[in-house]
Amino acid sequence: MDELDSEIVRLLQTDARQSNRELARQLGIAPSTCLERVRALTRRGVIRGYHADIDLAALNRGVQALVSIQVRPLSRSVLDTFKEFAAGLPEVISIFVLSGGDDFQLHVGVQDLDHLHAFLLDRLSKRKEIAGFRTSVIFQEMSKPTLSRLES
Repeated sequence: MDELDSEIVRLLQTDARQSNRELARQLGIAPSTCLERVRALTRRGVIRGYHADIDLAALNRGVQALVSIQVRPLSRSVLDTFKEFAAGLPEVISIFVLSGGDDFQLHVGVQDLDHLHAFLLDRLSKRKEIAGFRTSVIFQEMSKPTLSRLES
């Protein structure tokens, strides 16, 4: 990754829908050079895809929470089974596999607190491999629109 690659990544994170011509103009390079750089970043796995930024409240998921979960017995098959189960739940936005006291953290989005309560009771508490869970409601979220490259 050189400075040009880093700037391409930054600009695409800001607006991934801009044309190659517009991206090249902002960078001060030829469109063909820009296109080849973007393709190389994609081949190397730096750029994994392009996504729409969705307002969860507009999808009637105005309440978000982080649910920290411990599973037992701790084994690969139990972790894989739970991960597959959680991935199939429509309320789950992201799944994080953790080290430390918790084994998973689920980012969930639901309609309201009643639906969060129902999700916890009806979906999670009935699972025999779940030894315990804690829930933190998210009041505000702030995402960084761009990630910069760490200098080594």
